[in-house]
Amino acid sequence: MGGRLGAVEGQLCPVGERLCKCLHSALQAALAAGVGWRYKDCRSAHRPRAPARISLPSVCESHLPARTPVCPALIVLSVVFADPFMELADGTMISCRKPFIFLLFSFIFSSCVLVFLHQFRTLELEHYSPSPTAQLARAGNTSTPRKGEHRLTILLWKWPFGYRFNFINCSQLYGTPDCHFTVNHSWSQKADVVIMHHRDVCGDAEGLAQLPRVPSQRWIWFNLESPSHSPNLGAMDNLFNLTMSYRRDSDIFTPYGELQLLGQPQPLNIPPKTKLVAWVVSNWRAGSHRVKYYQELKKHIAVDVYGQHHLPLPWDKLLPTVSQYNFYLAFENSQHEDYITEKLWRNALSSGTVPVVLGPPRENYERFLPPDSFIHVDDFASAGDLAQYLWELSRDAKRYRRYFQWRKWLKPVAGAGWALHVCRACHFLQTTEARYQVVPSLSEWFV
Repeated sequence: MGGRLGAVEGQLCPVGERLCKCLHSALQAALAAGVGWRYKDCRSAHRPRAPARISLPSVCESHLPARTPVCPALIVLSVVFADPFMELADGTMISCRKPFIFLLFSFIFSSCVLVFLHQFRTLELEHYSPSPTAQLARAGNTSTPRKGEHRLTILLWKWPFGYRFNFINCSQLYGTPDCHFTVNHSWSQKADVVIMHHRDVCGDAEGLAQLPRVPSQRWIWFNLESPSHSPNLGAMDNLFNLTMSYRRDSDIFTPYGELQLLGQPQPLNIPPKTKLVAWVVSNWRAGSHRVKYYQELKKHIAVDVYGQHHLPLPWDKLLPTVSQYNFYLAFENSQHEDYITEKLWRNALSSGTVPVVLGPPRENYERFLPPDSFIHVDDFASAGDLAQYLWELSRDAKRYRRYFQWRKWLKPVAGAGWALHVCRACHFLQTTEARYQVVPSLSEWFV
């Protein structure tokens, strides 16, 4: 490529040089025989016949393709040769020698041009052939690996909590190829990755440690429960290579929800409010911190409680029901770093109400949410003070609307289920450089 493309920088290519010599010789022979010629370049129109001693005209680069190897002889493409009929017009008799010389020159000229065009076409194709990088860019991201590439196999050791779900094509969510998901243990020695859900394996840590394991295989510890509801963490030490949880410092971050930035501001659309405070709770423990706080709060303000042993509420009616309330108690079952669950993301934010949160400190919530999008119980000295604030806020439409201003630019998106979580793992494994590591102490990190 370098030698042939040297002509692009102004040097004569080998083919062009041969053509120049060929045409020059033919032209000199024609001139010696007395054949006149006319030419046209980019600076002049047709000129009369030239004297016997001439120099080849300059190249008109504007008449040639960009970056074309050129030589002075190429101007013959626009040369108009004086033919016998021109001389007849001047009253000159045509000799037998001149037509013969003219035909000879035309034959030589045509042969040289054909050879040059063939070589030039080869050069041009070579010059503009796409590079591997350009071909790769046009190919883009595909849902399946290219021929010869390895497709990542992920073994889900057990269905989370025994709940079966359908795997999805992760390429629909991310720009990475699909993974091969399976729950078949026959893949245990062939899978690239094994995902183990903590609550389904924590009772058999000894059995996990004795499982035969391929050296290159990575195990992922998967858990969405809080440390208070994650037994036997200490037995998981030195077993796993990666962590996947709601914690922001996990290797694979899998939150219960997130905020989506909108392309342009949206008008506020606050559902009509006819009721005051709601709470949906399924795991009722009388001695828990959240139940104790509720017992104190209800002394000062009415709270409608839904769930087991309380008001019935079908799952498909949850959002439209909660949307009628000014406030929703997004009380977590335990207080731990980053443990902010569907109680806030789905029950409160997706229904279009203002969440009253009890969980980690306000600073932790503000890592995920605008500070004026929620009310934290820690902002008040007592449950009575909180109740008073909720009463006043519900009666002041202007102040209440301030808790919705962030929605002009942000949209809450609740977690879409187990299939999305395992797709996060698929995406992470294909976009992060593989490295060997072992999680030495899950309990020390997670609690």
